[in-house]
Amino acid sequence: MRVLLFGPPGVGKGTQAKLLSEELGVPHISTGDMLRAAAAGGTDLGKQAKAIMDNGNLVPDDIMIAVVREVLAGPRAAGGFILDGFPRTLPQAKALSRIFEDLNIREFKVVNINVEDEEVIRRLSNRLVCPKDGHIFNAETNGLSREEPCPLCGTPLTQRDDDREQTVRERLKVYHGTTAPIIHYYRAAGLVLSVDGTGSIDVVNRQIKLMLQDSHPA
Repeated sequence: MRVLLFGPPGVGKGTQAKLLSEELGVPHISTGDMLRAAAAGGTDLGKQAKAIMDNGNLVPDDIMIAVVREVLAGPRAAGGFILDGFPRTLPQAKALSRIFEDLNIREFKVVNINVEDEEVIRRLSNRLVCPKDGHIFNAETNGLSREEPCPLCGTPLTQRDDDREQTVRERLKVYHGTTAPIIHYYRAAGLVLSVDGTGSIDVVNRQIKLMLQDSHPA
């Protein structure tokens, strides 16, 4: 099973990727994991990526694509994978198609988790974080507010700058601008499975698995 996972910030991609990885028995490969592994590996490619990241800069496409190729060609991805965070742009999507051709990867699916922008904003603007241990709470469901003590350790809760409404709106604008062309690219090839991400974690997970099973040849 080979899956490319898409969805705007706040839809629970990381949670779904972790669940699918465990249930399907394939690794969850995220952009961050790939870059950290490359940097830790000490290869020439990893050293280049580390130097760029240490300076606080974005890793350019040529290096990112080379890192992805290296990971997908390795033993970890031999039995399948869930790729999360790549491709982020149409040129990256086209480069990934070339990598798949080179590696003789013929079958894969694109899962696109859909949630309306206003729901994303509501979810993220309700997210509170414990600065001490990183635990995440939802102001709405947990009945908490900013500056209240963390229920686990008593440290005052905070809201990440990335979760403030105006910032979330900007993040969504960037996401739609860069991702819409990628979804169109894969949809033209009949590869996109669209999932309603407004349900509970279990409901969304069940939808994804049913769609993957229905689209996967026996």
